[in-house]
Amino acid sequence: MFGYVRPNRDELKVRELRDYEALYCGLCHALGRRHGFFARFFLNYDFTFLAMLLDGSKPTAEQKRCPARLWCRKKGCICAGSVDAAADAGTILSYWKLRDTVADGPFWKGTAARVLSFLLRPGYRRAAQARPEFDRAVRSCLEELQALEQEGSPSLDRTADTFARILAAAALPAQSSARTRALEQLLYHVGRWIYLVDAWDDLEEDGRTGSYNPIAARFPEQVEANRDYLRTTLLHSLNLARSACALLELGHWQGAVENILYLGLPMVEELVFTGRWKAVNHQNRRRIS
Repeated sequence: MFGYVRPNRDELKVRELRDYEALYCGLCHALGRRHGFFARFFLNYDFTFLAMLLDGSKPTAEQKRCPARLWCRKKGCICAGSVDAAADAGTILSYWKLRDTVADGPFWKGTAARVLSFLLRPGYRRAAQARPEFDRAVRSCLEELQALEQEGSPSLDRTADTFARILAAAALPAQSSARTRALEQLLYHVGRWIYLVDAWDDLEEDGRTGSYNPIAARFPEQVEANRDYLRTTLLHSLNLARSACALLELGHWQGAVENILYLGLPMVEELVFTGRWKAVNHQNRRRIS
């Protein structure tokens, strides 16, 4: 996926940061256990956020050897239901994102994505067997999104809505239909935010390669002049995600999820819109491991 959905670590409580890191490690182990070692390479913060939303119960943790640093033993979070579901969803999303790059990306990027998708395919097939409805939803929405991209759609709402429905489909059915709806709405608006932030982040590269970019298609001559408009629509999505979160009882993960929605995402958005995101992300990408 993208890796934009992360907390403001400086504002997390010590316990929240410890458990967040344990969940990240537990998700890495779940990816390896369920979908093979190669699936671990696609681990990112977005999947960790999904795991927190799917299960609010207090996790247990056990010492596990880190596959990236075999001499290091770290606490890995054990909450099998949500972690496994997030691992399945993440593998499906990663596979179809690679296939999308094969179809639409420039030659060398598409070639690399073809090789990576081939290596991930066994893990993807296992994940699709575990979550067939989600797999169908991702495939359907990406086909719709590809059609919009091929026609050069100038509509931010249509393209962002199509991507947002992918993330909304990751919600597991809950005992309460009200909880399911709130969770779907939270994921939908976070998905919309991700899509538009990523589009802004990729403006320069897409312009250089001639790839479709929804923001450039919407404002072909005045992208910078519409910066405030884009920030406003992003804030609208964040506010709707926060409203949906207020309807959910997230138990143990309440503080960490609220940190992400109120502090982490605005922090990332500011870095992206000021052009500092790629440098900061490169410096910090191994910080949690």
